[in-house]
Amino acid sequence: LRIEATEITHPDGRVVVFTVPSRPIGVPLEYKGAYWMRSGESLVPMTPDQLKRIFDEGQPDFSAQICPGATMADLEPAAIAEFRKRWANRARREDLGNLSDERLLSDAELVVDGAVTYAALVLFGSHRSLGKHLAQSEVVFEYRSNEANISHQQRVEYRLGYFSFHDELWKTINLRNEVHSYRDGLFRTEIPAFNEDAVREAILNAVSHRDYRMAGSTFIRQSASKLEIVSPGGFPAEITPETILFKQSPRNRRIAEALARCGLVERAGQGADRIFASAIREGKLPPGFARTDAHQVCITLDGQVQDEAFLLYLARVAEEAQTILNLDDLLVLDAVHRELPVPEPVTARRSALLELGAIERVGRGRGTRYLLSERFYKEVGKPGTYTRKKGLDRETNKALLLDHLRRCGDDGAPLADLQEVLPSLSRRQIQGLIRDLSEAGSVQLEGQTKSARWHLTEDPEKAG
Repeated sequence: LRIEATEITHPDGRVVVFTVPSRPIGVPLEYKGAYWMRSGESLVPMTPDQLKRIFDEGQPDFSAQICPGATMADLEPAAIAEFRKRWANRARREDLGNLSDERLLSDAELVVDGAVTYAALVLFGSHRSLGKHLAQSEVVFEYRSNEANISHQQRVEYRLGYFSFHDELWKTINLRNEVHSYRDGLFRTEIPAFNEDAVREAILNAVSHRDYRMAGSTFIRQSASKLEIVSPGGFPAEITPETILFKQSPRNRRIAEALARCGLVERAGQGADRIFASAIREGKLPPGFARTDAHQVCITLDGQVQDEAFLLYLARVAEEAQTILNLDDLLVLDAVHRELPVPEPVTARRSALLELGAIERVGRGRGTRYLLSERFYKEVGKPGTYTRKKGLDRETNKALLLDHLRRCGDDGAPLADLQEVLPSLSRRQIQGLIRDLSEAGSVQLEGQTKSARWHLTEDPEKAG
């Protein structure tokens, strides 16, 4: 790599700026027999998982490659007809009905100069042809009444092109799709454990983004309250559980483009936004990726409604705003509700939600917290929840600190002891309360550094 150094003259001295370019895509850099990466303040050798992710960056689109020996006879006409119908409806093109199967797939770049691509096999292949050319293109469904069980009550293997089985697979999942009901005023609403759009989207992601160079089938494991989809190959380059909503990196672009033509997926994204949005709107936990590693992506859909009050709260916010809450709004509200940090890319939405009155700000500076608003808690019949989450108000906190110092008597108390009185507050927030009390003449500091202790003032009126 070419490292450039530039000298800059500055009134306070000489500045040398070094410009180090990024490594080439898909190429790790070796030095003295090792590939190095930063770990904290140190340089350490890259792990095999990290090296694999870098090598994968430079891989060509496997799904666009020609499958040697495959012909149009390896594709199911019924699956191609399903694709034709969806594409014609999506694009409003009646002329697609007059094209031959080969011309149709050629226009979709699934057949190139008469040769069949791996993408065509994944989408339209027959059982026999996949067994011959791409046996790992298989989806295996298993049902267990209890997710902890080793044995399954049902197992179905789908070694067919996606367009041949996608509806049948959903019907199989939906057979045991339990329904949760809740009451909103005079009306009772039902929510299935597994939202159809979310499940179909997750399966589409597995089909279009798995690594077909790796042996192994895609597995769908269903229980009463969980649905887990495991596909070979880790996340594509630059995608992590934290960035999956905000970055796109399709592994099999030719498959994704074909699915986008007929409206099954959005070409620009991975559909994860739909999965997350439906989970939050239905009061469920967002999808989890706990078992994902460099060799597999594992997405878990939780089928249990966690908090009916939050579900009703979202409905009230949407009614007041006279709009449908977008994904960014839902991510902020879900994080605030579960007392988690708001994802960095959507923090700007807090201002709009504050203005709407959907959330409230508590504290200042680094100690700022956000809560779902009091009025919406009251509307869903949970005012006590608001009080618990907000905690004690500022004046009550000051009174507790004064009471503690009164008990300490002449010994006083260091700041660390005062933090134990109000453990839910940060050090900075405690210092703010003490500063207010000091300015009011209620407390005073004696000593310095580690021996410094806070005392009540001698004036009993001020101390009170």
